[in-house]
Amino acid sequence: MDEVGVLKALKQAWRMEMEGAVTYRALAEREEEGGRKAILERLAEMEQDHAARWEKRIEELGGEPPDRSTVKSPLGPSLHLAKPEVIMRRLEAQEEEDIAAYERLLEEVGDEESHRIARDAILDEQEHARTLHFLAGPPHGPARDLDRILRREKWHVRSGSWIGDAIYGVNDGLGAVFGIVSGVAGATHADHRYVVLAGVAGTFASALSMGSGAYLAAKSEREVYEGELHRERKELEENPEEEREELELFYQLKGFTPEEARMLTDRLAQQPEQMLKMLAHEELGLVEGQLPNPWVSGLSATLSTAVGAFIPLIPFFFMRGLPALVASGIVSILGHFAVGAAKSLVTTRSWWASGLEMTFVGILVGAVTYFVGVLLGVG
Repeated sequence: MDEVGVLKALKQAWRMEMEGAVTYRALAEREEEGGRKAILERLAEMEQDHAARWEKRIEELGGEPPDRSTVKSPLGPSLHLAKPEVIMRRLEAQEEEDIAAYERLLEEVGDEESHRIARDAILDEQEHARTLHFLAGPPHGPARDLDRILRREKWHVRSGSWIGDAIYGVNDGLGAVFGIVSGVAGATHADHRYVVLAGVAGTFASALSMGSGAYLAAKSEREVYEGELHRERKELEENPEEEREELELFYQLKGFTPEEARMLTDRLAQQPEQMLKMLAHEELGLVEGQLPNPWVSGLSATLSTAVGAFIPLIPFFFMRGLPALVASGIVSILGHFAVGAAKSLVTTRSWWASGLEMTFVGILVGAVTYFVGVLLGVG
């Protein structure tokens, strides 16, 4: 890129930062809560600092300083009319767009000093996006308190997640093999040899598929956590002061005064690993204690799916022909109702409504697969 192109790119970067500063200051003027107002003003100052560095670089390269009087917020009238939370969601997306613009600048502009400014700006824009994400949540009062309580209560759901996995495993196994049993029975006039063979094969296939899927999903979730933790650790090592400031902002968003937020951050800074985990939790919503154990998830899904899948087969070990099929349908429908009722433990729905819903699903699956089997058998 020639000199003219470089100056044009730097002026665009300058305008991008100035527009951000104008927008954040306008939002700060609208904000009544002191903590949020201070955070927005701080974001405006950081954008202003970036713009000042670009302005200086433009002058060093022989360019004319941009005209500040022409800078306006790109949000226009909505900046003063829309709800602050809506604007912050838009600004969060804008910060991501600014990061992409800076990445393009790094590719197109060969000036090393400009690269340094752009890289610093990218780190700050990433922090801004995370901060805006929190600011766009419940701002104050009962809504914020409820949000905090619900986050604290998440351990109830996570601690019982294996129960939920087991219930859904039984549900999947029961539904899949009941469909197989009904279909094969319809095609073979309920010949128990074919029904049992197909049912047992379906049981093993469903159980192993569900178990391996649950194991890999839990393992991937843990790997994502470890990868994010590694990146956060690197940021903490390279920019400790910025990370401390970021954590202070998060505490202020939770309702602490700047002094209280600073005191809490200072305490955490004395225990780097705890500070690292706290940053991961506040920024990314990641908590190590909430991660599922891959082996527990896999084993739970495998066994529960096998149990559910075995239910429709039971009558065929003791009976033959149509009576066995009828008995299988009865125990499977009852099983569907029981599984639906058990789902209320993790969904908070009425147990009988959930049970009836699953009963209907079971009847539908059995009827459709049976008639498909009859058609294929006749063919």
